[in-house]
Amino acid sequence: MSVTLDGDKSGSVPNRTERSSGGSGERPRPNGLPQRARRLLRGPRPESVPALVGTACAVIGLIDIAAGVFPRFRHSRMHDLAEVLPGALGPYAAALALSTGVLLLLLAHGLKRRKRRAWRAAVILLPAGAVAQFAYRHSVSGVVLSLALLALLLWHRREFAALPDPRSRWKALANFVLMGAGSIGLGLLIVSVHPHRTVGNPSLSERLEHVLFGLFGFSGPIDYSGIVSGTVGDSLGALGLLTALTTIYLAFRPEHPVARLTEDDERQLRALLARHGGRDSLGHFALRRDKGVVFSPSGKAAVCYRVVSGVMLASGDPIGDVEAWPGAIERFMDEAKAHSWTPAVMGCSETGGEVWTRETGLSVLELGDEAVVDVPDFSLQGRAMRNVRQMVKRIERAGYETRVRRVRDLSDGELGRVRRAADDWRGTDTERGFSMALGRIGDPSDGDSVIATAHKPGDGDTGPYGDLKAVLHFVPWGTDGMSLDLMRRDRSADPGMNELLIVASLHAAPALDVVRVSLNFAMFRSALARGERLGAGPVLRCWRGLLVFLSRWFQIESLYKFNAKFQPRWEPRYVVFRSPGELPRIGFAAMQAEGFVTLALPRALRRLGRASRSRPGERPTGPPSDHEVRTT
Repeated sequence: MSVTLDGDKSGSVPNRTERSSGGSGERPRPNGLPQRARRLLRGPRPESVPALVGTACAVIGLIDIAAGVFPRFRHSRMHDLAEVLPGALGPYAAALALSTGVLLLLLAHGLKRRKRRAWRAAVILLPAGAVAQFAYRHSVSGVVLSLALLALLLWHRREFAALPDPRSRWKALANFVLMGAGSIGLGLLIVSVHPHRTVGNPSLSERLEHVLFGLFGFSGPIDYSGIVSGTVGDSLGALGLLTALTTIYLAFRPEHPVARLTEDDERQLRALLARHGGRDSLGHFALRRDKGVVFSPSGKAAVCYRVVSGVMLASGDPIGDVEAWPGAIERFMDEAKAHSWTPAVMGCSETGGEVWTRETGLSVLELGDEAVVDVPDFSLQGRAMRNVRQMVKRIERAGYETRVRRVRDLSDGELGRVRRAADDWRGTDTERGFSMALGRIGDPSDGDSVIATAHKPGDGDTGPYGDLKAVLHFVPWGTDGMSLDLMRRDRSADPGMNELLIVASLHAAPALDVVRVSLNFAMFRSALARGERLGAGPVLRCWRGLLVFLSRWFQIESLYKFNAKFQPRWEPRYVVFRSPGELPRIGFAAMQAEGFVTLALPRALRRLGRASRSRPGERPTGPPSDHEVRTT
């Protein structure tokens, strides 16, 4: 078939040079417009509008704040005349610009995340900011920028459809503290930018007092000449009113609680684990009751997750039939898209990583290795096990005994002592664990779990836990395995309690019909191992040095060396993510989920909240330091 262009009647097909637009991109198209002009007329791509609008709102918010704070920021000669005209806004416009700017800054992040409520608020605030800009500064450019952004928001309104995040009324208290601190800081700036209109030379304490009075709508100890007094007073009052209104709104808006496992969800997950739980050692940790879950359409697979700082964080592989994994993964991605959450997976296996990347197009990165001991191959004999063998024999000679039993075989009184000891021996206020921690001990529904305890007869009257000195808790891994959940010990006991109990558990495993035991997860294990070998390159040595340095605060090298004592086989684990730019955010969310970074209320308030939400029989736990963590 022939093609004709620009009136060419020859019927010949144009060559490649004639069809292309050239390297400059300026060759005219059939409609007479160059390619670059056509792109400008089309505007930004719809998927890039939220990020663009969020950034622009932050910029406009800063401009509005500057217009309300700094008297020299305005450049209009008409300003002095406009302030005395009847009906002029005068100092009220400064307060309006200041309030609008602060709110736009608060909304910028929500707009980038495509939140519908942020869009609605921005549609109201942008015209208000434009009015304040014109009334206070007579700035046409500021008005044009605000209205152009408003038009972009209205044109691409369908891009802002994300549902609200999980939230509670505790955020009202956090907002009051943060907004109050920000208002005080901004207020100090407001009262200090008028040095030539200030009467006298007020001290910092007087300025702070003036700010605090102004936030509550009262006059402070500082006097100004002219109309500056009204401008400062109205601006401070606007900040105080803004803090109060946002706090009241957050306190009384409907709650969107964090997704948690319901009894029906847990029943379905246990049924899937009964059929497919032997495939992944992390499977039983999906039963944490502070996780949400999405099921495949067939109900034969599920993905468990928690939302932390806008990151939808899954852990381990999907639960259930591998053939049904794509359906559960699709539901997971749909949920993340509906709320504009960042999807991520921590600690999945190689098979899980392959399925995630194939079904979603996400990227994968090796995170570390899981130590797995095959019980038939384990022995304390040989030179490699000499240190462990000597330590265990020394502790046994000191009079320590071990007991390894299923949870259902312990009496209620002994379970109570184990729970109290594990809680008191945690060593930190923060409850750690997410991807490789169950968060409870001795629940009636976890009767197949295994508890290993160390005792020293004769010390029964020396403490509230009898002769108990250390505890290990394992969760089931299918029908023939168990996976380490936590390790706790009395700090006054002899060193080596953990080694003693792990060896005792491995020796008792055949009687429990267990042939494989999963121990701790060693983060960046391969880098640590290769970096200390002969001939390691400078880059690898520097990377290992950084990991060793970070081990002062995070258990990286210590967990690797502890696990290596038992001569395990190493199973790699991976993190799945959307883009490299999101890795810092995912890493921060993972550290929050695992309990290494805490952004929380004071301990007394946290305990009050947990007491009101906890289930009967459930007691959250989290491990302390010194090899007593099974998390990433």
